[in-house]
Amino acid sequence: MSRLWEKGLPLDERVLRYTAGEDHQLDARLIPYDVRGSIAHAEMLAEQDLISAADCTAIRDGLTALDKSFEAGDWCINLEDEDAHTALESRLTDAIGPVGGRLHLGRSRNDQVLTALRMYLRDASSDLVSRVNQLRESISNLQDRQGDIKLPGYTHMQHAMPSSVALWCGGFDEGFADAAEGLASLRKRINKNPLGSAAGYGTPGLPLDRDATTAKLDFDITQNPVTAAQLSRGKAESALLFEITLLLQDLGRMASDLLMFYTQEFAYVSLAAEVTTGSSIMPQKRNPDVLELLRASSATAQACLDESLMITAKLPSGYHRDLQRLKSPLFRSIDLAIDSVDIMAYLLDGLQFIPDNINLDEAIFATAEAYRLVREEGIPFRDAYKQVAKRFAK
Repeated sequence: MSRLWEKGLPLDERVLRYTAGEDHQLDARLIPYDVRGSIAHAEMLAEQDLISAADCTAIRDGLTALDKSFEAGDWCINLEDEDAHTALESRLTDAIGPVGGRLHLGRSRNDQVLTALRMYLRDASSDLVSRVNQLRESISNLQDRQGDIKLPGYTHMQHAMPSSVALWCGGFDEGFADAAEGLASLRKRINKNPLGSAAGYGTPGLPLDRDATTAKLDFDITQNPVTAAQLSRGKAESALLFEITLLLQDLGRMASDLLMFYTQEFAYVSLAAEVTTGSSIMPQKRNPDVLELLRASSATAQACLDESLMITAKLPSGYHRDLQRLKSPLFRSIDLAIDSVDIMAYLLDGLQFIPDNINLDEAIFATAEAYRLVREEGIPFRDAYKQVAKRFAK
């Protein structure tokens, strides 16, 4: 098996392990996207008479079969493959012969991986929007079930003004609606076609039709000039990581509220037994571990964002191997966001507020009383404020 850059010279095993890193494991999610990008590239080459129609058919059929067999678990990417691109091309050549070697004409691993990543990010961000909307549905159901229950509204961790389950749900629902909008807006940055920019300087002498692959792969525009493709690495990734960080911060704040409401001192809510865990020493415990991990999730997301930004911060233009290290924080944050959104929706479906345990202090209506004095007696708000403040002074 030869890697795409192989020149017949030996490679130290330690160097392979270090340079390949996690790619042979991380790239599993990119296989279907690399297949799709490769088929579009082959079709474009055939349309430009750079390969024959028969070769294109053999390449397309071979890649489609490899995609299906990978999904079925018949093969995997191993360390010797180094990455998804070598894994596919080497197996394609084994399957259809030397014709497989024609596929790489007019592209580099640099634009190849960026193309697959952008198609993956497009789907991942859209998938997260769908999951966030499912979370909003769970919030809406909770509001329908128990929205009329009164709650104290807090500022500085003190009773401040009267609230309700409906208001509590509504605030978070708006936050998650904003998160969905932020995720959807990423398409403009993600959906630029880098294919055909090769190593960042185009393909001199080859009449590629980059707009053709833009259409085939459902990109919005062809990224130009070719030097912009590698210079843009990390931007779409960091933009998605930023939106995930904001999303998980809102999830964490919701979790923090529920953790407080679940304490014996508050006892405002009950959690379904199946979402709580036990103690190894205290038989009575039902622990809200899910909520505690949700509260911590934004720290991981922000660390992934920081890692992404720092990798690209001071790189010169052009391609650099540093960019390989973007995948790990990117995929880790996406997976965490998926799991966190889904588990919060599941937890909310079994959540119950307990109105008998929720008491509102009389002083919580002080602002409403000040407003009543303004409306009914016509006195300035500051005077009404002072009158009410004296009444509730302790």
